[in-house]
Amino acid sequence: MQNIIKIFDTTLRDGEQSPGASMNIEEKIKIALQLEKLGVDIIEAGFAASSPGDFEAINKIAQNLKKSCVCSLARAMEKDIQAASDAIAPAKNKRIHLFIATSPIHMQYKLKMKPDEVIKRAVESIKFAKSLVSDVEFSCEDACRSEIGFLKEILGEAIKAGASTLNIPDTVGYRMPNEIGAIFKELHEFVGDRAILSTHCHNDLGVAVANSIEAIKAGARQVECTINGLGERAGNTALEEIVMILKTRADLFDGLSTNINTKEIYSTSKLIADVTGISPQPNKAIVGKNAFAHESGIHQDGVLKHKETYEIMKPSDIGLDLDSGLILGKHSGRAAFKDKAKLLGFVLNDDEISKAFDNFKILCDSKKEVFDDDIREILGEQTTHIPQIFSLNMIQVSACSSGKYCAATSMFRENIEYSDSALGNGAVDCVLKSVDRISGIKGNLKEYKVESVTSGKDALAKVIVKVEFEPNKPAIIGHGLDIDTMSATAKAYIGALNSYLSMKDLISNKEGTMLFNC
Repeated sequence: MQNIIKIFDTTLRDGEQSPGASMNIEEKIKIALQLEKLGVDIIEAGFAASSPGDFEAINKIAQNLKKSCVCSLARAMEKDIQAASDAIAPAKNKRIHLFIATSPIHMQYKLKMKPDEVIKRAVESIKFAKSLVSDVEFSCEDACRSEIGFLKEILGEAIKAGASTLNIPDTVGYRMPNEIGAIFKELHEFVGDRAILSTHCHNDLGVAVANSIEAIKAGARQVECTINGLGERAGNTALEEIVMILKTRADLFDGLSTNINTKEIYSTSKLIADVTGISPQPNKAIVGKNAFAHESGIHQDGVLKHKETYEIMKPSDIGLDLDSGLILGKHSGRAAFKDKAKLLGFVLNDDEISKAFDNFKILCDSKKEVFDDDIREILGEQTTHIPQIFSLNMIQVSACSSGKYCAATSMFRENIEYSDSALGNGAVDCVLKSVDRISGIKGNLKEYKVESVTSGKDALAKVIVKVEFEPNKPAIIGHGLDIDTMSATAKAYIGALNSYLSMKDLISNKEGTMLFNC
């Protein structure tokens, strides 16, 4: 096991702290199932004590996962630890991840505690967590700005209390690779084989992945990371980069590897981007849309002659088939469509396949060329199980002589059709206002983004919106897909509305914000 680097994914906890990346429960379950399919060892599903919504999401994830360990974060406080234990109770494999700050600045100004008080609190908390679950991880928040002597003292006591994984986070992304290497080398010599050392790096100075690699070289055997490097501020260590570095440059790591199924990387990255509305930059390593693109004539010539002239890994290594080209068309049958869904990594029941196939046929009537990415989007719509309280029937947008726009909209609620129209200062404005009039619920549009799924004039429009339905509450993300951009806009807005209504019972004044960050 010393040759296996455990992958601890915190997309659902630290990643969700990225501004605007909040997810509903169904989306979190969907992501957790994909992370398990990816082969993630430990999934940090959330921070159970932070809100009823987080507790519920962790609990449902714990009910659904079969292999991956389900983890909840907790402060070194009995009520947090108990909430974490209760939330992960249904999981087959479970872990409590508790933390307390150890840097002088955090102990003095945030905790207002002396070092010996911090050690006492940590030991008591670990012992309590250990009485509830067998697997306890302990984190020293802001460890990389802590005094190394104090780190050794508290880690030694943490091991005695029962912690089997010790996390050394660079909470504010301050350290350089050589510094991280020195810290982990000294701590590894101190800890030995008494516990697993874990690294958790933030990317404030753009070196999170480099720092994690140095930690591995110095003895860390767990990496805490997120898909697409998602996370608050500048983000976290990117899972896909760590995994592919270890795979591609195995010659440098003396047999170290992970349990990750790399062919699921692209699908997982795309799912996270779709759910959060935050896409990787085009030149993002491994999963950016230009990661395997070659525009230079010299590069193109070399790749055509022999791919390894400019490609150090194959797109297929991460599950991206660039050679599939044009795929199914209007004369394709249900069986071929089902086979394609399976090939693309989707596991759908017969009803979901049937609905997706119907939408595929409608698309074929409107679009000359249908590509894999079109199919992925259609299939992805069927894996979102948010109750469809409202659904779009039709929408028509027209310009008025006064410079205003008018939208005539028809929607279904429980199979009953409702229609209304609205004027607006533009096409998008009138579309959203018409939906507000029909639903009786007014939303405040915070973000609006349109992307083309593929190339061409007849490309599918993918609209992502973030809508605030209640003041000072998290904005809700909605997605819409259609050849017509305004229809996609209406679908996205209605999707956010449906998500809001399904979450409403869980969103209460008691809900807190995750202020704690390892």
